[in-house]
Amino acid sequence: MKRSVVLLVLLAAAVVLLAQEKSPITVKESTVMTGVVVVTAEMAGRPLELQCNQSMAACTALKPGEYWMVRLPKNHGMYDCANVDLFPKSADPETSEKIGEYCLTQK
Repeated sequence: MKRSVVLLVLLAAAVVLLAQEKSPITVKESTVMTGVVVVTAEMAGRPLELQCNQSMAACTALKPGEYWMVRLPKNHGMYDCANVDLFPKSADPETSEKIGEYCLTQK
């Protein structure tokens, strides 16, 4: 019985990891407006907007450049929206610490 519970937990963890989608993005600029960090970015030529609350520990105003964006599974993350984690382009998102967590808004 213990083996099947452990196997079920490992299978569930694998499904969550596979559900994450990694994409390269280009950050154009970051601005701070009344406690909200707004990051303007582009993915495959399409504009994106990322937002986070400046008071949160995982909220960073990013410098322009290349990053990895990892979409979190539904109902994961701190915001009530599509949550994403950002990593430096030179890092491996599976083994590196995230730069920040944001709410994704596609324009």
